[in-house]
Amino acid sequence: MNSLHTTSNKDNYCIIMAGGSGTRFWPLSTSKNPKQYHDILGVGKTLIQLTFERISAIIPEQNIYVITNEQYKDITLEQLSIKEDQVILEPYARNTAACNIYGALKIYKRNPNATILVLPSDHIITNEQNFIETIEYSIREAKEDNRLITLGIHPTNPNTGYGYIQYDSENPNKRLKKVKLFTEKPDLEIAKSFIASGDFVWNSGIFIWTAKNILQSFETNLPEMYASFKEIEQNINTEKEIQSIKKLYSHTQNISIDYGILEKANEVFVVPSSFGWSDLGTWGSLYEQSKKDNHRNAIFNATVILDNAEGNLIQSQKDKIVIIRELKNYAVIDTKNVLMIIPIDADQKVKNYVNKLKLDKTGDSYI
Repeated sequence: MNSLHTTSNKDNYCIIMAGGSGTRFWPLSTSKNPKQYHDILGVGKTLIQLTFERISAIIPEQNIYVITNEQYKDITLEQLSIKEDQVILEPYARNTAACNIYGALKIYKRNPNATILVLPSDHIITNEQNFIETIEYSIREAKEDNRLITLGIHPTNPNTGYGYIQYDSENPNKRLKKVKLFTEKPDLEIAKSFIASGDFVWNSGIFIWTAKNILQSFETNLPEMYASFKEIEQNINTEKEIQSIKKLYSHTQNISIDYGILEKANEVFVVPSSFGWSDLGTWGSLYEQSKKDNHRNAIFNATVILDNAEGNLIQSQKDKIVIIRELKNYAVIDTKNVLMIIPIDADQKVKNYVNKLKLDKTGDSYI
């Protein structure tokens, strides 16, 4: 059990979103075995195991659910000590609005007084004590006045790979801030202006709300999706659930929770936070969060001989010998079937390479 374990409230629940394929973390992350099920950090635990362990300090383990694609059911149960009915299976990828109403409805039927923490399965948190305190504070605040709460991360650089949230800074002494604006990934100059303004944070994709409040918000802001799920509500948590969900998902709207709910709802708040967060979306973000040698090289699993090599990320199969000479600021990613060598600052292009392989039909078994 996590050493930070505290007495948990039986009304506190968590949904871990684990359905993504992690395309930008290719070639290690593939559609058959995405990044959340890998020990990317080389610590003996996968990302989803680290996430589960972290939140079990706040949420009773029996109240932690994982929502993921049908094809990841077995690997989820292999890696986590949870029961089969704690794995919520989506037949198709339909973005984050669908998975949130589905998960909230299942939990609400079991406990109408539930407060739900929703978070991705593949984030890095380096200051766990700060994270836990922030979540506990947010759970208390979410129960007041129909609040929908998201966690924002104090930005350390004008990162163009993150979404941004602008908040009302009129009351500087209040920790909970009213959201003014959500902005998707901006270009560099706009990101710089956000940083300079001082009232923007990165959008972490971590949410806290009561089951009742989020379902009411769906009813108001995404009424068609809400009506569709209400039609099959009687089948949720029964033997008829899987068949009903498969039929519903075949035509449900593909929209994010941010765009569908949070940008429209009135009582949306953000808690600006600093707990050593990274969404680990790219190889570059892994490099930024990693321990490095005296020449700024971050090395995972490899035994290396480096000659005039600086600022590189080297990830290989376990105990493989890697020899590099005169290479600077590159990512060297070596898997069983693929070797990728690209500049670290070009890591956002990895998704393009995967798409090209799909179009060329040359790498289907590797993606």
